[in-house]
Amino acid sequence: MKVVKRDGYIVDYDPQKVRTAIQKANVEVSPDDQVSDEQVEEIVKYIESLDKKRILVEDIQDIIEEKLMDFKKYVLAKKYITYRYTRALVRKANTTDQSIKELIDGNNEYWNNENSNKNARVVTTQRDYLAGITSTDITRRFLLPKDIVKAHDEGIIHFHDADYFAQNALHNCELINLEDILQNGTVINGVMIEKPHRFLTACTIATQIILAVTSSSYGGATISLTHLAPFVKSSYEKYYKKYKDYGLNDEESKKFAKMDTKKEIESGVQTFNYQVNSMTNINGQAPFLSVCMYLGETEEYKDELAMIIEEFLNQRLLGFKNEKGVYITPAFPKLLYVLEEDNVREGSKYWYLTELAAKCTAKRMTPDYISEKIMKELKINEKGEGDCYPCMGCRSFLTPDRMMSLGNIAKAGNYKEGKGKYYGRFNQGVVTINLPDVALSSGGDMEKFKQIFDERLELCHKALQIRHKRLSQVTSDVAPILWQYGALARLEKGESIHELLHHGYSTISLGYAGLYECVKYMTGHSHTDNGVGKEFGLQVMKHLNDAAKKWRNEEDIDYSVYGSPIESTTYKFAECLRKRFGVIKGITDKLYVTNSYHVPVFEEIDAFSKLKLESEFQNLSPGGAVSYIETPNLQNNIEAVIEVIQFIYDNIMYAEMNTKSDYCQKCGYTGEILIDENLEWYCPNCGNRDHNTLNVARRTCGYIGTNFWNKGRTQEIKERVLHLDNKVAE
Repeated sequence: MKVVKRDGYIVDYDPQKVRTAIQKANVEVSPDDQVSDEQVEEIVKYIESLDKKRILVEDIQDIIEEKLMDFKKYVLAKKYITYRYTRALVRKANTTDQSIKELIDGNNEYWNNENSNKNARVVTTQRDYLAGITSTDITRRFLLPKDIVKAHDEGIIHFHDADYFAQNALHNCELINLEDILQNGTVINGVMIEKPHRFLTACTIATQIILAVTSSSYGGATISLTHLAPFVKSSYEKYYKKYKDYGLNDEESKKFAKMDTKKEIESGVQTFNYQVNSMTNINGQAPFLSVCMYLGETEEYKDELAMIIEEFLNQRLLGFKNEKGVYITPAFPKLLYVLEEDNVREGSKYWYLTELAAKCTAKRMTPDYISEKIMKELKINEKGEGDCYPCMGCRSFLTPDRMMSLGNIAKAGNYKEGKGKYYGRFNQGVVTINLPDVALSSGGDMEKFKQIFDERLELCHKALQIRHKRLSQVTSDVAPILWQYGALARLEKGESIHELLHHGYSTISLGYAGLYECVKYMTGHSHTDNGVGKEFGLQVMKHLNDAAKKWRNEEDIDYSVYGSPIESTTYKFAECLRKRFGVIKGITDKLYVTNSYHVPVFEEIDAFSKLKLESEFQNLSPGGAVSYIETPNLQNNIEAVIEVIQFIYDNIMYAEMNTKSDYCQKCGYTGEILIDENLEWYCPNCGNRDHNTLNVARRTCGYIGTNFWNKGRTQEIKERVLHLDNKVAE
């Protein structure tokens, strides 16, 4: 007989453990209340007589309690029940205590590799993780029902960011309304900050806002450079007036004012970049920041915006110096370059910016590209017009604005009636369904697959409702910078944020992972086959959207389908699948599951076919998704990069290119740091394996990671194939 333990592991039945457990309770009561050795053996024999192939450890304990009651040993039964309860508490406490000890000692593999942008060895990150371990423990024991915790532990679903859930004030990600803050002022830590009057000051205030906002949430944040552009003009006007006051003529005043303005832009952008990369928020990391470069957001300040974009690209192309003084690829901020008719074709007015962006992508893996053309086809607002706007962080997209008839519910200072509103909106959180687990649990039976799929979706729905209800209790006082002083809203003190959780103002994400493995198991085909596999994959995606739409219509909460960036969870899901179903070739024989709808990393496919195919699935992931291609070093082949960029504009809403730009501090090697058969990183030039002296940058799940990864993600990175050769595309 096999015994299924609480953690899912299966062991042989050991009667001595039953005897020991009863005897421990026996010695705690008077002789009259004890059971005899013969009665103990009777209990043991009864359990064995059940002749079960498998039995849960909890069922064995239930039987012991029932038998003690049958023997009329009520005091002993009570003692045993107390002992059982106490052991349960100890188990829970020990789990948390052990996690904390391992974190402090640097021996906890999960926390050491939980996030490739966090260094678990430094005290600021450890402080965040210590709080996270406590929050996770509280979340598991008091805030989530047992079925959700069990499903999460078994890898059936993933309840994201449990390490922040105990604080009901925290949400996932946002588009910061920087325009409102800079134009109308704000308050940070009780200090009023008024409208700046020059670009350099605006950049400094922007970084302070970013730090404050990302300390009050836990996901990615995005700002737009459009909101800084008016201050370039303000600086220019100050310089122009200065030179006019010096007695210079108009031509000379303009010339010198332009020179000074250009220098200030350089200083402002450098200040911004230094601040963003050197600041540490209360999450123990640099802010997970994306910066949007969208010329189409303004007509009045378009030329000023172009100057800022150019400087951001130039500074990113150069890179940031590491501790050795060598320029390397930084992780932040992530740059989002919007492709539009004014910049996507040779000869267009801002074509020079796209050429510069292409050079930057070839060397530094950023910017990423949003197609205004495709996005406006997909994101239709309440007035029937297409809108273009950035993602919140690395991939989370808001749904189109359908609230114009509701007016200014956030009381924003820059609200424009009749125009779609995106800045100031946010995401409430994510729960992800493990699609391969649905498939494997069905045994390949399509009817059973549909039944299990719906059951698992309802588990996700229940977990998402818990997220929503917890945020519903929040008032504006818990994070004034967010809710009172313009970053997301300008509510009154003590006012509930409840309305901002409804009507489509904010999203809440139904995540999914492992579409490839799900389709492969159910059909025997990849979802990239343009046949039965692809058809089934699209059906799965449509079913996710149907569920989200149903919940949205019933509850007026904007559930949205989201391709989850399962950075560490990819390993957890894979481990859970192997534990539950064993090793199945092509399905569970890897240390990772494939992210969202992506073509599996090992599948040979050219860049253009990949982007075109994935565009169909991206369209069915409206709450968030990003596609990518792997490339060789294309710094001497910018024509190929531009060919891809123009293909993105015409075919897919959001995509990025991945290359390698690593550095070994031991020998000075620049190129690609490699991964060996044991999934260890090493310098191919000198053999250096010390993570502390290797600068490695890889796209992880939208963001660039620079602090290494767990075994699952490392294997996924190792197995990535190139989608583009080093020739100009024909």
